[in-house]
Amino acid sequence: MSKITTTLASPDVWDDIQHALSGGGDGRSCQCVWPMLTNKEWEATDLDERTALFQSEVASKRPPGLVVYIYGEAAGWMRIGPRPAQHRLARTRNIITTTREPLDDDTVWAVTCFVVRKEHRGQGLNAALLEAGIEFARASGARVIEGYPIDTSVTKTRVNDLFHGALSTFLNAGFTEEVASAKPGRPLVSLQLAA
Repeated sequence: MSKITTTLASPDVWDDIQHALSGGGDGRSCQCVWPMLTNKEWEATDLDERTALFQSEVASKRPPGLVVYIYGEAAGWMRIGPRPAQHRLARTRNIITTTREPLDDDTVWAVTCFVVRKEHRGQGLNAALLEAGIEFARASGARVIEGYPIDTSVTKTRVNDLFHGALSTFLNAGFTEEVASAKPGRPLVSLQLAA
């Protein structure tokens, strides 16, 4: 068995997703629905409602992300999918002012969340998730992928805020940094997949 493997989200791996989300940070309480909801919608939900929303999404036609495993144990999670479906993004000023892509274009995908259990951090799992996510997006017809990471070289960041991913992870995967970020330390990065 390979040390690090990934799989797409599905009802078959629901328990693994929950295990990955419950290993430290805000993953369990968020249920990775924060990018899908506006602030008003977020504030109107509790954990049970978020869990039900996420479970419904995992059971839908398009997987909302991937699970990463170390020797078969679920160790982390990444959300990736069409940007327009992630409703919060079209209301985020740094994204609106920095993106070069139409906000309603379904061929523009976004990576919005990484979660890695505490005991598995520092082993390159975000890089493995991002690599698998790129292939998933490409196979699903994405034209470009955006990310909204934190530049940890210029911003002191709480561990819980690293769910955005680190800039270095994206740059190492071939993403390029857009030039005019409205928020210091929070660049928008993109990867062109097709013309």
